[in-house]
Amino acid sequence: MLTKNKRRKGKRNNDRTRVAGSALGIRSILEQSYPGGRNLVRKAYELRGTPKAALEVTIAFISESSYKQYEGCFKQWWSYCVDNNVNPFAISISHTLIFLTKLFDRQLASTTINCYRSAISLLVGKEMAQDDRVMRFFQGCYNLRPSKPKYDITWDPKIVLDYLTSLPNNNDLNVLDLGRKLIALLALITGHRMQTFSLIELENIEELDDKTIHIKIPKRIKTSGRNRNQPLLILPYFLINEKICAASTLKAYIEKTEKLRNGIDYLFITSKKPYKAAESSTLSHWVKYILEKSGLDIYIFSAHSTRHASTSTAKRKGVGIDILYSAGWTETSQTFEKFYDREIIVNNRDSFANAILNS
Repeated sequence: MLTKNKRRKGKRNNDRTRVAGSALGIRSILEQSYPGGRNLVRKAYELRGTPKAALEVTIAFISESSYKQYEGCFKQWWSYCVDNNVNPFAISISHTLIFLTKLFDRQLASTTINCYRSAISLLVGKEMAQDDRVMRFFQGCYNLRPSKPKYDITWDPKIVLDYLTSLPNNNDLNVLDLGRKLIALLALITGHRMQTFSLIELENIEELDDKTIHIKIPKRIKTSGRNRNQPLLILPYFLINEKICAASTLKAYIEKTEKLRNGIDYLFITSKKPYKAAESSTLSHWVKYILEKSGLDIYIFSAHSTRHASTSTAKRKGVGIDILYSAGWTETSQTFEKFYDREIIVNNRDSFANAILNS
């Protein structure tokens, strides 16, 4: 029978062995090159006991756009853990706060730092984000550096519409210029994000009558979620000035790109061979080109500013619109109220588009 002292000694040896094994495990992980955000999340859930057979389904709860958004956050957290020999998959509130403070010292916005917190919590568990010290840290962030709208002013859509009116007829424009014109019109008369437009597929475009075209977006977007409606873009024919009619421009673009598609079902395609579906970043460049040609300062206004300009104009025109539905906000969106400050009224959905075009 072991004596009491021998049992204690044996326990201490076992503890040292476990600590040493844990340290070796961390070192072996950190000695690897950065594996990518998706692999980090997969490893995190594997370490939490998720069966390997269920891993792929489990990590699919994060959308592709979220992985792209978090990629830079994951990479910087990985670098911090490597430099400080910290387990990237285990909760360490002290190291988390040090890492977040470094971000704050780099003058990053509170909302940006919060994005890092969300990314880290995917790896270490939601308990980190719910820790009292972390919550107090973010309260301090918001007090010291409150969030504010990106734009204090916005531009009048008439500036861009006048430029588009000055262009040749749709049939006389090349594929690239016609694509730029179309994405600018869609951005203005719907108020949606570039991501939404990049997911438009030909099979989901429907001409209901000679008055409107409806575009369904069944694929997951930034605002997708349970019990939330997917976007429905409504394009009325604007016969007063066909040069800024989005519906007519859409039909012309589909016809002009028909022989270039080679099976590509997405509406927007790149302008050079080999042709492929245009990503949201490409569409943003196209919109910025139109803004610059219209005489706007693209160093101040990004492609996303079309969202501000169109909703601001619709409100200024006094048009009653279901602005949340039209522009893709959620029903109780605080972001909408805080950063756009628009009145929420339900009315005819195509009045949003007509308000912009009639400006």
